[in-house]
Amino acid sequence: MMRRTLENRNAQTKQLQTAVSNVEKHFGELCQIFAAYVRKTARLRDKADLLVNEINAYAATETPHLKLGLMNFADEFAKLQDYRQAEVERLEAKVVEPLKAYGTIVKMKRDDLKATFTARNREAKQLTQLERTRQRNPSDRHVIVSFEFGSLKKCLRQKRNYRELQWMLAEQVVIWRKLLTTLKGRK
Repeated sequence: MMRRTLENRNAQTKQLQTAVSNVEKHFGELCQIFAAYVRKTARLRDKADLLVNEINAYAATETPHLKLGLMNFADEFAKLQDYRQAEVERLEAKVVEPLKAYGTIVKMKRDDLKATFTARNREAKQLTQLERTRQRNPSDRHVIVSFEFGSLKKCLRQKRNYRELQWMLAEQVVIWRKLLTTLKGRK
Protein backbone atom coordinates (compact mmCIF):
# COMPACT_ATOMS: atom_id res chain seq x y z
CA MET A 1 0.00 0.00 0.00
CA MET A 2 2.70 2.48 1.01
CA ARG A 3 4.82 1.38 -1.97
CA ARG A 4 1.99 2.14 -4.43
CA THR A 5 1.42 5.56 -2.85
CA LEU A 6 5.14 6.26 -3.09
CA GLU A 7 5.18 5.21 -6.76
CA ASN A 8 2.15 7.43 -7.43
CA ARG A 9 3.87 10.38 -5.86
CA ASN A 10 7.05 9.62 -7.79
CA ALA A 11 5.13 9.70 -11.07
CA GLN A 12 3.34 12.91 -10.10
CA THR A 13 6.57 14.56 -9.00
CA LYS A 14 8.28 13.62 -12.27
CA GLN A 15 5.29 15.04 -14.15
CA LEU A 16 5.64 18.29 -12.21
CA GLN A 17 9.36 18.34 -12.92
CA THR A 18 8.65 17.99 -16.63
CA ALA A 19 6.11 20.81 -16.46
CA VAL A 20 8.54 23.11 -14.64
CA SER A 21 11.30 22.31 -17.16
CA ASN A 22 8.97 23.06 -20.08
CA VAL A 23 7.90 26.36 -18.54
CA GLU A 24 11.49 27.29 -17.80
CA LYS A 25 12.57 26.56 -21.36
CA HIS A 26 9.65 28.10 -23.24
CA PHE A 27 9.12 31.16 -21.04
CA GLY A 28 12.82 31.97 -21.36
CA GLU A 29 12.55 31.76 -25.14
CA LEU A 30 9.36 33.83 -25.17
CA CYS A 31 10.94 36.48 -22.99
CA GLN A 32 14.00 36.74 -25.24
CA ILE A 33 11.94 36.92 -28.42
CA PHE A 34 9.54 39.53 -27.05
CA ALA A 35 12.44 41.60 -25.72
CA ALA A 36 14.13 41.47 -29.15
CA TYR A 37 10.85 42.48 -30.80
CA VAL A 38 10.48 45.44 -28.42
CA ARG A 39 14.09 46.52 -29.04
CA LYS A 40 13.63 46.37 -32.81
CA THR A 41 10.37 48.29 -32.61
CA ALA A 42 12.11 50.94 -30.48
CA ARG A 43 14.96 51.15 -33.02
CA LEU A 44 12.43 51.60 -35.82
CA ARG A 45 10.78 54.38 -33.82
CA ASP A 46 14.18 56.05 -33.34
CA LYS A 47 14.92 55.88 -37.08
CA ALA A 48 11.51 57.34 -37.85
CA ASP A 49 12.23 60.22 -35.46
CA LEU A 50 15.45 60.89 -37.38
CA LEU A 51 13.43 60.83 -40.60
CA VAL A 52 10.95 63.36 -39.18
CA ASN A 53 13.82 65.66 -38.17
CA GLU A 54 15.35 65.40 -41.64
CA ILE A 55 11.99 66.12 -43.32
CA ASN A 56 11.59 69.21 -41.11
CA ALA A 57 15.13 70.36 -41.96
CA TYR A 58 14.42 69.90 -45.68
CA ALA A 59 11.06 71.72 -45.35
CA ALA A 60 12.82 74.74 -43.87
CA THR A 61 14.73 75.21 -47.15
CA GLU A 62 11.77 74.89 -49.55
CA THR A 63 9.02 77.14 -50.90
CA PRO A 64 6.01 77.93 -48.65
CA HIS A 65 3.58 75.45 -50.29
CA LEU A 66 6.05 72.56 -50.30
CA LYS A 67 7.18 73.54 -46.82
CA LEU A 68 3.58 73.34 -45.54
CA GLY A 69 3.05 69.92 -47.15
CA LEU A 70 6.31 68.53 -45.80
CA MET A 71 5.62 69.89 -42.30
CA ASN A 72 2.14 68.33 -42.30
CA PHE A 73 3.61 65.02 -43.47
CA ALA A 74 6.30 65.18 -40.76
CA ASP A 75 3.66 65.91 -38.08
CA GLU A 76 1.50 62.96 -39.15
CA PHE A 77 4.52 60.69 -39.31
CA ALA A 78 5.56 61.84 -35.82
CA LYS A 79 2.07 60.96 -34.55
CA LEU A 80 2.52 57.45 -35.94
CA GLN A 81 5.76 57.20 -33.99
CA ASP A 82 3.93 58.24 -30.82
CA TYR A 83 1.70 55.20 -31.31
CA ARG A 84 4.78 53.06 -31.83
CA GLN A 85 6.22 54.43 -28.57
CA ALA A 86 2.98 53.50 -26.79
CA GLU A 87 3.26 50.00 -28.27
CA VAL A 88 6.83 49.65 -27.00
CA GLU A 89 5.89 50.80 -23.51
CA ARG A 90 2.83 48.54 -23.37
CA LEU A 91 4.78 45.48 -24.54
CA GLU A 92 7.48 46.13 -21.96
CA ALA A 93 4.96 46.61 -19.15
CA LYS A 94 2.39 43.94 -20.04
CA VAL A 95 4.47 41.20 -21.63
CA VAL A 96 8.23 41.39 -21.07
CA GLU A 97 8.20 42.35 -17.37
CA PRO A 98 5.71 39.60 -16.33
CA LEU A 99 7.77 37.06 -18.25
CA LYS A 100 10.93 38.22 -16.48
CA ALA A 101 9.21 38.03 -13.11
CA TYR A 102 7.98 34.56 -13.89
CA GLY A 103 11.58 33.43 -14.38
CA THR A 104 12.32 33.96 -10.69
CA ILE A 105 9.10 32.16 -9.77
CA VAL A 106 10.16 29.16 -11.88
CA LYS A 107 13.57 29.10 -10.18
CA MET A 108 11.91 29.07 -6.75
CA LYS A 109 9.57 26.28 -7.83
CA ARG A 110 12.50 24.29 -9.17
CA ASP A 111 14.09 24.58 -5.71
CA ASP A 112 10.80 23.44 -4.16
CA LEU A 113 10.77 20.50 -6.55
CA LYS A 114 14.31 19.57 -5.52
CA ALA A 115 13.22 19.70 -1.88
CA THR A 116 10.32 17.40 -2.74
CA PHE A 117 12.66 14.95 -4.45
CA THR A 118 14.98 15.02 -1.45
CA ALA A 119 12.07 14.40 0.93
CA ARG A 120 10.82 11.57 -1.28
CA ASN A 121 14.25 9.94 -1.31
CA ARG A 122 14.54 10.27 2.46
CA GLU A 123 11.09 8.73 2.85
CA ALA A 124 12.04 5.81 0.58
CA LYS A 125 15.23 5.21 2.58
CA GLN A 126 13.32 5.31 5.83
CA LEU A 127 10.72 2.84 4.50
CA THR A 128 13.52 0.50 3.45
CA GLN A 129 15.09 0.84 6.88
CA LEU A 130 11.72 0.16 8.53
CA GLU A 131 11.28 -3.00 6.48
CA ARG A 132 14.77 -4.18 7.44
CA THR A 133 14.05 -3.50 11.10
CA ARG A 134 10.79 -5.44 10.87
CA GLN A 135 12.58 -8.40 9.31
CA ARG A 136 15.53 -8.41 11.72
CA ASN A 137 13.73 -7.69 14.95
CA PRO A 138 9.92 -8.05 14.64
CA SER A 139 9.41 -8.04 18.42
CA ASP A 140 10.95 -4.60 19.02
CA ARG A 141 7.72 -2.59 18.77
CA HIS A 142 9.24 0.60 20.19
CA VAL A 143 11.73 1.01 17.31
CA ILE A 144 9.16 -0.02 14.69
CA VAL A 145 6.55 2.45 16.00
CA SER A 146 9.09 5.28 16.10
CA PHE A 147 10.09 4.51 12.48
CA GLU A 148 6.44 4.43 11.42
CA PHE A 149 5.75 7.73 13.17
CA GLY A 150 8.78 9.38 11.52
CA SER A 151 7.70 7.96 8.18
CA LEU A 152 4.20 9.35 8.64
CA LYS A 153 5.56 12.82 9.45
CA LYS A 154 7.75 12.82 6.35
CA CYS A 155 4.88 11.56 4.22
CA LEU A 156 2.68 14.43 5.42
CA ARG A 157 5.48 16.93 4.75
CA GLN A 158 5.90 15.56 1.23
CA LYS A 159 2.15 15.77 0.58
CA ARG A 160 2.22 19.42 1.66
CA ASN A 161 5.13 20.09 -0.72
CA TYR A 162 3.23 18.34 -3.49
CA ARG A 163 0.13 20.47 -2.87
CA GLU A 164 2.30 23.60 -3.09
CA LEU A 165 3.64 22.41 -6.45
CA GLN A 166 0.10 21.76 -7.71
CA TRP A 167 -0.84 25.29 -6.63
CA MET A 168 2.16 26.59 -8.60
CA LEU A 169 0.86 24.86 -11.73
CA ALA A 170 -2.55 26.46 -11.21
CA GLU A 171 -0.79 29.83 -10.91
CA GLN A 172 1.01 29.10 -14.16
CA VAL A 173 -2.30 28.59 -15.97
CA VAL A 174 -3.57 31.94 -14.64
CA ILE A 175 -0.43 33.73 -15.80
CA TRP A 176 -0.69 32.15 -19.26
CA ARG A 177 -4.30 33.32 -19.52
CA LYS A 178 -3.32 36.87 -18.54
CA LEU A 179 -0.53 36.84 -21.11
CA LEU A 180 -2.84 35.58 -23.84
CA THR A 181 -5.46 38.19 -22.92
CA THR A 182 -2.79 40.89 -23.15
CA LEU A 183 -1.65 39.65 -26.52
CA LYS A 184 -5.20 39.41 -27.86
CA GLY A 185 -5.90 42.95 -26.67
CA ARG A 186 -2.86 44.16 -28.62
CA LYS A 187 -4.38 43.30 -32.00
